[in-house]
Amino acid sequence: MSEPVPPGVVAERTTVTSLLWRFQVNRQAFDDPRLEWRRLFAELFGTFFLVVVAAGADVVNSVLPGSVGRDAAVIAPGLMVMAIILFMGAVSGAHLNPAVSISFAARGDFPWKRVPGYIAAQLAGAALACAFLVAMFGKVGMLGATEPGPGISDLQTMTLELVLTLGLVSTILGTASKAQNVGPIAALAVGGYIALAGLWASPITGVSMNPARSFGPDLLLLNFAHYWAYVVGPIAGGLLAVGVAYVLRGPGGDQPAIQAAQGRLGEFLPLPPKAAKIPSEPVDPNPAKTRVARPEGYRIRVSRSSEGSGGYRMRNRSSVATIRSETNRSRNHFRSDGTTYQGAQDVLVREIASS
Repeated sequence: MSEPVPPGVVAERTTVTSLLWRFQVNRQAFDDPRLEWRRLFAELFGTFFLVVVAAGADVVNSVLPGSVGRDAAVIAPGLMVMAIILFMGAVSGAHLNPAVSISFAARGDFPWKRVPGYIAAQLAGAALACAFLVAMFGKVGMLGATEPGPGISDLQTMTLELVLTLGLVSTILGTASKAQNVGPIAALAVGGYIALAGLWASPITGVSMNPARSFGPDLLLLNFAHYWAYVVGPIAGGLLAVGVAYVLRGPGGDQPAIQAAQGRLGEFLPLPPKAAKIPSEPVDPNPAKTRVARPEGYRIRVSRSSEGSGGYRMRNRSSVATIRSETNRSRNHFRSDGTTYQGAQDVLVREIASS
């Protein structure tokens, strides 16, 4: 007799099985296109609020001079990102940033086929946020556009944005990984990094680290003179962070990182299973001449064997091999999910002669 399994081991196995089941449910739900619109709306909604706060600080300070200081203007976006991750990170992953979406995909935590939709939603959210600010206050304060500081070239801007985004995406990938996953507390690290970067670098570049954040004001102002620096820098910095993550922790694609990047929408919003489409069986107008694929050099005769138990014979030009069906034995086998195998069934007796 086998030794009894200790209760602690049973509980541990049960917990692991439960986590794996939930992970599989989430993966299947993420691949279900019926949930995709919710994720895209979450990205649009979250980016809208991020840009309203980030760009709105300069707009409000222009309307009411001196009302919003530089420290408040750079800390506010970090606090907003923190709030967004906490209230809807489980829905879409709360990327809010094309550089983050591309980095998650390059890391293997997010499918590439979903990246265009996420980026489109983020750009749309940023544009809607700036349109809201124009409707409220007019085109004042350059709509909070991120611009190089006095005497700063586009190359310097791109380089600094690359370095800043390297730190941001490294923080995101690190707190999402299996090695250092901290769950919802990751929002504190990400929001804190955004505020910290803004406190020292905002006079140089405006600290965008986000092509969508810079896209909204530039679109409403129709001024893309410096936009390339705010696209190339963050995306290059994010991809460099993926390489750093590989050096630190090896390849991505682990369960916590995938859930952080893709969300857990299927866990709390299950959908009914799709109805399976059963194709109709084609009618053979001339069954006597039906042919099947067979190995080279074989003449096949399918018939009931005289040996019983549903045996079959396959005749070769040089030898004869008898293949016994495993009907009786396979009926007693079980799959891992508890359902029995369907035993081999009797087939229609039919001779198939080769030409």
